[in-house]
Amino acid sequence: MPSGSSAPTLRYERQLLGSGARLLCSVDEVGRGALSGPVTVGMVLIDATVRSAPAGVRDSKLLTPERRQVLAPRIRRWALGYAVGHASASEIDAVGIIAALRLAGHRALAALGEEPDVILLDGSHDWLTPPAQESMFDEPGPVTSVAPVVTRVKADMTCSSVAAASVLAKTERDDLMMTLSHVHPDYRWDENKGYATPEHLEAIRLRGTCDQHRRSWRLPDREEADPNGRT
Repeated sequence: MPSGSSAPTLRYERQLLGSGARLLCSVDEVGRGALSGPVTVGMVLIDATVRSAPAGVRDSKLLTPERRQVLAPRIRRWALGYAVGHASASEIDAVGIIAALRLAGHRALAALGEEPDVILLDGSHDWLTPPAQESMFDEPGPVTSVAPVVTRVKADMTCSSVAAASVLAKTERDDLMMTLSHVHPDYRWDENKGYATPEHLEAIRLRGTCDQHRRSWRLPDREEADPNGRT
């Protein structure tokens, strides 16, 4: 954990629950900036009876993969409910990243099984609430409206429940990218999880993209091989 940073707490969540809400759903996403693979949204449900988060819960970016794997089952036991939703690379290409985030989030909401009274969303932009105009994607999903959304910048750093949601999202997406790496080993997704590392970019230049790449994004052009097999 970076020097000088403090551990997240449930202080802000208690304020929201103290205003009359019975169930709070905390939300975080991972994979928004990746070049390949899905965008993933994690959610946890808590209520006013929850007094403390599992020891060591932090924003997933501050934890080692090993630590995240230890914490994930503890978070699932701790939360009143939890869910993770995905939107694929092809869906991101079809509707754009914001609508894909909403699609993944609505899939997670549908999987929760209980409707929260308020939603705490990391960041400054509410991408979860459906827009007033007609849906931007063909598949509206099972959720057409959501509870009131409260956004909070750096909630994943300051709010334990949002940090917990980030751990669930990160571990599930990482596991998925590890599985996909067996199908497409050249891109080294077992190491880079689909992000723009030098090795990943070089593999795209040499071999082009595959069905798991976000082809609507600015990706490197494939280099043409010369007749002697050199690139």
